[in-house]
Amino acid sequence: MDKCILYKFVKYKFLLLVVLCLVCTTGSAQNTASANMMEMIAETNSSLDTVWMLLAAMLVFFMQPGFALVEAGFTRTKNTANILMKNFIDFTLGSLLFWFVGFGLMFGAGVFVGTPHFCDISFHDMGLPIEGFLIFQTVFCATSATIVSGAMAERTKFSMYLIYTLFISVLIYPVSGHWTWGGGWLMNGDEDSFMMSLFGNTFHDFAGSTIVHEVGGVIALVGAAIIGPRLGKYGKDGRSKAIPGHNLTIAALGVFILWFGWFGFNPGSQLAASGTENATAISHVFLTTNLAACAGGFCSLVTSWLKYRKPSLSLTLNGILAGLVGITAGCDLVSPAGAVAIGAICGVLMVYAVEFIDYVLKVDDPVGASSVHGVCGFAGTILTGLFSTSTGLFYGFGWGFFLAQLFGALIVGAWAAVMGFIVFKGLDKIHGLRVPARIEEEGLDIYEHGESAYN
Repeated sequence: MDKCILYKFVKYKFLLLVVLCLVCTTGSAQNTASANMMEMIAETNSSLDTVWMLLAAMLVFFMQPGFALVEAGFTRTKNTANILMKNFIDFTLGSLLFWFVGFGLMFGAGVFVGTPHFCDISFHDMGLPIEGFLIFQTVFCATSATIVSGAMAERTKFSMYLIYTLFISVLIYPVSGHWTWGGGWLMNGDEDSFMMSLFGNTFHDFAGSTIVHEVGGVIALVGAAIIGPRLGKYGKDGRSKAIPGHNLTIAALGVFILWFGWFGFNPGSQLAASGTENATAISHVFLTTNLAACAGGFCSLVTSWLKYRKPSLSLTLNGILAGLVGITAGCDLVSPAGAVAIGAICGVLMVYAVEFIDYVLKVDDPVGASSVHGVCGFAGTILTGLFSTSTGLFYGFGWGFFLAQLFGALIVGAWAAVMGFIVFKGLDKIHGLRVPARIEEEGLDIYEHGESAYN
């Protein structure tokens, strides 16, 4: 009897041990499978985010031909090859310089400016392939540089253009970019940081109303003022004379291309597409970007119709761009209605800014770059402080965020103005920015490049 009981005890204990082993083995296999599945999901999300970032970079790169067509269409036939050449140089030279030193100055460690890492980008870790992030940032840098070419078109030496593009790509843009996107003092959210101590908020520029567009627009205004107006632009009485562009058709095509490219410029700045949160954010930015462009174009059309008795195509085209520039800072924070308001304000403001810069300041800007990018980039940044649904003044959050936006836009604008003045004035004194009068009269294409765009 005792042996039987002992046998049963050993038998059941052995079975229990087998069951426990099977359970443990199954659980371990399930845990391993679960870990493998999580790793696979993480890799898929990373791949999706990388593809989205690179796709957005392609769209922003496609804005280069948009700028080229807008600038060429708004200027005269005899300078078209010069305009096209400058837009190619913006990207080719700018890409090399930004990779060589600009990326390090923008994203390296440092208070005022980052530590340069010549030709080395491995120092920066942001969770995605660093080569892809470099390309994404490069196309933004090229955009800032190409804004300047339109304002100084039809009278600038090509050799001087190469030099000031160098300064924009390796110094002016990377330094102000370090203050903001590079983790610098304007966007430092630590409790004891300068911005938090002073305003209780940090500066916000989601995709570059200030960092890209205001910087480019302010430099353009300073450069156009220093180089002086085109021959025949102002009469002896000081009155402005219109110098029509040669082809509004290609200018309109350029605006459509820029509008399309802006869907990479703004939504791409999310830098991620995986997950519901990112998908929702991208969709929201797509909507606010498009609404602002439409409101800017329509309101500039109406304003020009009421002001000049004709609905101006050229001002409508620039109005669309004004709306896009204005919404770029806060496209992630404002509601659709707020986007319409920002676009409408920038569209109207652009019309009056073009008139003020031309008639009052006597600065000849053939394409309106300083108005579209400089004025509307500044305006869009501070309007974000009013219309942000999470921190804006109009939504009951006080003056802190609005003042932070105003301060940041003023500081970055002042940096661009001072550096632009030093660069352009220095180049003008050393070698001269402007081509001789005869070359300007006969066209830069033949004298500067030895060929014409139209034959």
